[in-house]
Amino acid sequence: MKKLEHEILEIKAQLAEMSSKVTQMLEKSMQSLVESDTPLAENVIKMDDEVDAIDSLIDEKCLTILALYEPKAIDLRYITTVLRIIVDLERIGDHCVDIAKEVRNINQYPPIKPYIDLPRMAKITMEMIQASLSAFFNRDVTLALTTIKQDDIIDNLHKQILRELLTYIAEDIRKTSVAISLMFIVRSIERIADHSTNICEMVYFMNTGKNIKHKNINEIMENYEQ
Repeated sequence: MKKLEHEILEIKAQLAEMSSKVTQMLEKSMQSLVESDTPLAENVIKMDDEVDAIDSLIDEKCLTILALYEPKAIDLRYITTVLRIIVDLERIGDHCVDIAKEVRNINQYPPIKPYIDLPRMAKITMEMIQASLSAFFNRDVTLALTTIKQDDIIDNLHKQILRELLTYIAEDIRKTSVAISLMFIVRSIERIADHSTNICEMVYFMNTGKNIKHKNINEIMENYEQ
């Protein structure tokens, strides 16, 4: 096996680990909310150091590859895509930390509503993270595009939950603190889904050479299928 191929395999393994870590962080942060488990929220915050360490390892390895091997064509596009993906994954980790910090605040008070739509929103977002990396590893443009479409569901849930929380505040001002923390959590989950979408857009670019950022996803899917 060529040295460059070996280096790329190592990057894939580290990228998979980084993706798994941030997915776990989101899952645990939701569990800490639903179960009022503050120590679990603290665990999520500590996990961010592990994500940052992997981020630094991948970044260093990619820059070394660019300097030593001067990759061309698809290899160059692959490495530059990895460098952008780790930025999104690192930011997903940061949003999970933000969620965990809000959970610490929320857990000091009684729940103001059953947590149904919020965990559902987080579950779809976790699936988006996993699908975006799967699309990258398998060069699966169709999966990348269908994952981008999932962001519409997240946006709708985001709006729905915010409306409900505003209603709770209007009905009882004492619920304001918890409701505001929940709003921040919903916003963080929505941003995580956006980062997953970014990864999928990069997968499309890596495989087609075309930038689809800010373009109509339905039109892109129709044209790609043709």
